[in-house]
Amino acid sequence: MAVDHWVLHLDLDQFIAAVEVLRRPELRGLPVVVGGQGDPTRRDVVATASYEAREFGVRSGMPLRTAAKRCPDAVFLPSDPPVYEEASARVMATLREFDVPVEVLGWDEAFLGVETDDPEALAREIRRAVAERTELSSSIGIGDNKLRAKLATGFAKPAGVFRLTKDNWVAVMADRPTDALWGIGTKTARKLAELGFDTVAQLARADPDVLAARLGPKMGPWYRTLALGAGSAEVVGTPYVPRSHGREITFQENLTDPEAMRTEVARLAHRVAADLLAEGRPAIRVGVKARFAPFWTRTRSLTLPEPTAAADDIAAAAATALDRFELTRPVRLLGVWAEMAPPPEGY
Repeated sequence: MAVDHWVLHLDLDQFIAAVEVLRRPELRGLPVVVGGQGDPTRRDVVATASYEAREFGVRSGMPLRTAAKRCPDAVFLPSDPPVYEEASARVMATLREFDVPVEVLGWDEAFLGVETDDPEALAREIRRAVAERTELSSSIGIGDNKLRAKLATGFAKPAGVFRLTKDNWVAVMADRPTDALWGIGTKTARKLAELGFDTVAQLARADPDVLAARLGPKMGPWYRTLALGAGSAEVVGTPYVPRSHGREITFQENLTDPEAMRTEVARLAHRVAADLLAEGRPAIRVGVKARFAPFWTRTRSLTLPEPTAAADDIAAAAATALDRFELTRPVRLLGVWAEMAPPPEGY
């Protein structure tokens, strides 16, 4: 009987970098690196890099200083979580339009549990819908369980669809190194290599007792299970719950008057407060982002004495955060964000 239950794994291509390029179309096609405060002289790490930057060996988790050495012509941008959360929310809302369980894994990826006799066609339809509603590119892995769907996405990138099941597991995965498996990192792969297990096929044939003795009674045998491609096919729908709300504005002409800056921050703070009221959740922390000319971005924030969604309280906190800047440079962008309290149980 033909299998008609599938797990799809959607992963947004170069998500954070792609969101930044949407905000700055002039950066399209350029090497873009996002992380920390966007200053490669600081001890921050890369959150993500565009494909153009990855060609120079820039990778997530790499120190920004190293990224600058590998790709000195890269455009470095500060991380802006509220914007990424908003973009992610639009993507997840699009996925839920298909009336299937959507299990969110993070800003840029999710599992979908679907019933169809043509998973490739459905995957392409989902990719089109995400692109039309968000202008973001995605890749989709198709599997008969979560593990295979997740791994399949790696073969689908960028902007593609790939199926990985028990039927082609050996052909695709057998000769790959053990750290190609989801759940095995560099350190574990090194320990497996010390036992003589360098490839997925070798690990699949390993004696569970040998693995248990070296890697623990639970984890050792579990690594062999990974090599066999086994795993759960259950997709549990999870609602998207934003952690913050933010508003920002880029000025056509730089602001130089601190009073004008305070006026804009107050206006943005009231808009954020309206978002909090609509969400029905109070803020516990408020922050201000300022981008100074020519392109120098900093943030300041403070924890509120008690949770609140009152517009005057949010505005007062934002004003305090703004006063923590030295407002001596022209400002090209201002933003206000509020981190919300966790939702009540059953929200």
